[in-house]
Amino acid sequence: MYLFVEDLRGEGVDKVLDRVAGYGVRGVAVAAAYHQARDVTPHSPTRVTLRRDGVHFPAGDWPGRLVPPVQDGAEAEPLAELRRACAARGLETHAWTVFLHNTTLGLANPDVTVQSCFGDHGSPGDLCPANPDVRTYAVELARAVARQGVDSVIAEALHFGGFGHGYHHERCFVPLGPMDAFLLGLCFCSSCLRRATDLGVNAEVAREECARIVGGVLDGDPPAQGEVTRAALTAYAGPEVVAYARARSESVTSLVADVSAAVGSEGSRLIYMDATGAAKGYADGLPSAGLAAHDAWQLGVDLVALGDLVPSFAVLAYARDPARVADDVAAYQRSVGKDRELRVVLRPGTPDTDSEDRLAAKVRAAKAAGATAVDFYAYGLTPLTALNRIPAALG
Repeated sequence: MYLFVEDLRGEGVDKVLDRVAGYGVRGVAVAAAYHQARDVTPHSPTRVTLRRDGVHFPAGDWPGRLVPPVQDGAEAEPLAELRRACAARGLETHAWTVFLHNTTLGLANPDVTVQSCFGDHGSPGDLCPANPDVRTYAVELARAVARQGVDSVIAEALHFGGFGHGYHHERCFVPLGPMDAFLLGLCFCSSCLRRATDLGVNAEVAREECARIVGGVLDGDPPAQGEVTRAALTAYAGPEVVAYARARSESVTSLVADVSAAVGSEGSRLIYMDATGAAKGYADGLPSAGLAAHDAWQLGVDLVALGDLVPSFAVLAYARDPARVADDVAAYQRSVGKDRELRVVLRPGTPDTDSEDRLAAKVRAAKAAGATAVDFYAYGLTPLTALNRIPAALG
């Protein structure tokens, strides 16, 4: 069960864990490092919860230029308290960690955020995985979280972000097509340009093409329609842009390798979460046609390469249709290999799940497609009536 420190603080550790254990789950994934959000939390005392960027443990002496903000109440070490309470109940404790989505750090250090083809740093929530300072920060964050004594570190946002989720109160009155938004989200900072050039890509040509195409749409040209595929992108923006987009995977793969090694050095293991499934179905549970594993390259995620580096993957199956859940799981398994753990994250309530039967059907579909485990997102965000569907679904 995914949950937040604020859930524990509001309802009490014992009450939350007793309820969670009663659902039949084997452990909890607590948000050890999270991002800004305002959430409706239906069974919390406040009913609405404001979250901030940062970690829920004392940071201490932090190496490197980028230091994570520390959340309120971290001095009480809520993760240590949770770990002890879980151990007493025979529950595992996993640390859900948001790595490169941090608006506080991005606003204070705009040079480490993604830079568009026009030269702006307009997505302060997205730290660039090619930037050396960001890479140092990610490795140190991984090491610090693993040092909390958790069974695993679940890595969220350990890849490039997309244009559609970079800040708050985002406005766009220009009809951008999916490929235009993708091009506008590509990072052309000096680190990305240098890495792509080292791989034989004419990075400056790619940047100029992106600026020309997106600039034309912003000036009134008709936007491109249809799914973002490599073939469609080649026809729309040219092979150099596609080569540049593919080259980003080197930055992500090498960073994930370093993070996984840091986690392992502290006696824990990494579970890698690719956000593609969330980007597709988060709002309504009706993901677009392309399977998440096939579209992960758009975030710089090379699942085949990561399958050789990471022992476990979290698949975000935010879909209403059990058949779509099965298809997504099967595609991930083909990409990362059958010997890797696949943990499928399901939402037991709105907007994906409207009944106990539907949740049970998705659990069955995930298992039949090769999933090792199903996890549930998220305790504090979901009404108790929906959480109560879990025992029968697991049964």
